[in-house]
Amino acid sequence: MKITDIAEGTYQLSIDVENILFEGLWDIPKGVTLNSYIIKGEKTAIVDGVCGWDGVPESLFSLLKELDIEPASIKYLIVNHVEPDHSGWIEAFKKINNDFQILCSKKGKELLGAFYGLTENITVVGDKDSFDLGKGHVLSFAEIPNVHWPDTIGTFDHGTEVLFTCDAFGSFGKCDGRIYAEEFSKEELKEYEEETLRYYSNIVATFSPQVKSAIRKIREIPAKLIAPGHGLMWKDTKTIIDAYDDYADYQKGPAREEITLIWGSMYGMTETAVKHALKVLEKEDITLHVHRVPEDSWGTVLTSVWTSTGVILAMPTYEFKMFPPMSAVLEEIGKKKALNRKVFRFGSYGWSGGAERELADINTRLNMGWEFLEPVEFAGVPGEENLQKIESQIKELVKQVKEAVKNK
Repeated sequence: MKITDIAEGTYQLSIDVENILFEGLWDIPKGVTLNSYIIKGEKTAIVDGVCGWDGVPESLFSLLKELDIEPASIKYLIVNHVEPDHSGWIEAFKKINNDFQILCSKKGKELLGAFYGLTENITVVGDKDSFDLGKGHVLSFAEIPNVHWPDTIGTFDHGTEVLFTCDAFGSFGKCDGRIYAEEFSKEELKEYEEETLRYYSNIVATFSPQVKSAIRKIREIPAKLIAPGHGLMWKDTKTIIDAYDDYADYQKGPAREEITLIWGSMYGMTETAVKHALKVLEKEDITLHVHRVPEDSWGTVLTSVWTSTGVILAMPTYEFKMFPPMSAVLEEIGKKKALNRKVFRFGSYGWSGGAERELADINTRLNMGWEFLEPVEFAGVPGEENLQKIESQIKELVKQVKEAVKNK
């Protein structure tokens, strides 16, 4: 737990969390940092309070005590986003301080009622509203719905020029005591970007069109510091805004000059072809991500696919359909709307094929727009002719990926 004075009368309260599944679904091998903020004007406000992942707010209350702030002195709760990792502490807070006002969006008010039965002492704020906490802390608000919940707003303090964005511009990865991106070396930031991409692709990706709309609005705000609910703060606001702008563009593709190979095998027959494919790809000048399912998590696979213009799928037919872990991960990729990829698929079958039909169904049903090269299916072990065809199709895929990225 850490408290940092980040601007005049403004403090960040941060907590590192690990060994959890984010949203009960996404693995975060490098953890995540949760951030709350205190603004002390004539009245004190807390922005996006966070608590332990189990919903217990003792960690937040401990930080308030360390900052010598009595919970009863907090008069305003600014709820940029009602998701429980940012609001689950309010019920416990109400037991020790029942004299506060909540500021949130119109949709946020609905969700507070649905989640916690809170219906009173709520002020709805939006794009044209401002709120004066005193001592120069005049707040204004930006409605940025669906980044990534429909209630999301950003809060800008005109006195300090700090923009509090909650889930927008956030990241996975523990900060380990450092709170500003500028405290990291270029090499460290490159590694940190992988956690930002993981966060974006796993949590925000579905709503990339709304992210683009939010960015257009955010660019008009003269913020000198972006303070998100997860991860590092950014004094160089343009860097993180531009990064999110790029990530949103990857949804429709082309993305980067990269290929993701996702594979699964039951008895080693498809794996034999995968080994050959990897030898071919090693000779090509292109970035490659390789994931085996179900060993690699959905979130890890999705992060690679999000930045890749090309995808290779290698899996056997299983009872007239795809190898089940492959179909499961493709369903999630489709729901997150990683669209318009260049794709090649190969794999073995026993007494009957059928994987290709299910793959086509997922692509059509989820409107993925994936463009497929002719697949290579083989009965049992791949023969030399099969391997040669796989090689030629991979080279064609590489060519198409490079051309797509060059011409975007």
